[in-house]
Parts: sequence; structure tokens; C-alpha cells
Amino acid sequence: MSAASALQKAIFARLSGDVALTALIGGNAITDRRLTTPTAPLIVIAGIDSADHSTATEPGEEHVVTLEVWSEAAGNRQGQTIAAAVRAALHDAALSLAGHRLVLLFHRETRLTRDDRFHRAEMQFRAVTEPET
Repeated sequence: MSAASALQKAIFARLSGDVALTALIGGNAITDRRLTTPTAPLIVIAGIDSADHSTATEPGEEHVVTLEVWSEAAGNRQGQTIAAAVRAALHDAALSLAGHRLVLLFHRETRLTRDDRFHRAEMQFRAVTEPET
């Protein structure tokens, strides 16, 4: 399994298992694709961009993980609350990855936007992985 796939599975497991987060969004509101007719609130694992991060002696990869929090509430408060819970669950988390070791996982930024129907918080996390030896 690739490091990105293992990372996505671990992130999904962490978010799905977080009691405080699931109390905010419900039990089936985390996905890896945007649904054609989404029901909010919703968290989408929108993408993982990976690049080589090897040193002269150690192989590794750097990943930028993009998560989207979707809310239909009248204002930003619900989206901000959910984004804060996602950050609390993932920032500096010690996730277990199949076949890889997570060196670090840090929150980089959150951007809040809205359209006619949804408020959206786009979150980016930086992760570094190494293969298990």
C-alpha cells in the first residue's frame, strides 16, 4: 500500500472514531469524494499531494492533505466548530500507518469560504512518512 493510501486510511479512521467530532457531524459524514447531492455537515478527504522527501540515507515522502468541511448552517460558526474538532483530532497526532511510519502531521492552514448554499472550511495538513523497516 502506498504511503498516501495508508495515510488516508489512518486519517479516516481517526476522524470516524472521534466521539466529539461525530457528535457534531453524525456517524456517516466523512467521505473521500464530494457527493452529487451532499447533505451537510460533511467532511471530505479532498486530496493528498505527495512528493519525495528522501534524505541521502533515508527514503521518505511529504504529503499535503486537503480536507473540506461543508456546512449548510446560516453562518460560519458550525463550520468553524467542526474544523476546530478536525484540527484537534489530527494536529500532531500519532497515527498508525500500514507499512509506513508517520514522522509528523501538522495543521498548516484553514480557509473559510461560502457559496449560495454552503459554508466551506478548506483545511491543509502537512505529513511526512517513511517506509517501515
